[in-house]
Amino acid sequence: MNIRPLGDRVLVEPQVEEQITASGIVLPDTMDKEKKAQGKVLALGAGEKLAKLNLKVGDLVIYEKWGGEEVKVGQGEDAKEYKVLPHDKVLAVIE
Repeated sequence: MNIRPLGDRVLVEPQVEEQITASGIVLPDTMDKEKKAQGKVLALGAGEKLAKLNLKVGDLVIYEKWGGEEVKVGQGEDAKEYKVLPHDKVLAVIE
């Protein structure tokens, strides 16, 4: 199944990163609501505003963690989670 974002939206595969305290406690991602997230761009909409961002498929980006919509594709162990973000929720490209 392919997902094609519309307009000025970006499809991102989140890069999950666990946070572990010095004492070894694993913190869930809900602990830090201000934290930014990163992921890989999988697809881009055809919107005019996206062209100005100069993003391309394969870019590693930083985006607002709580922006956009979570999309789950597939079921069970084969399910994958993605984010569909408006262009203005993408903050930076990691080079």
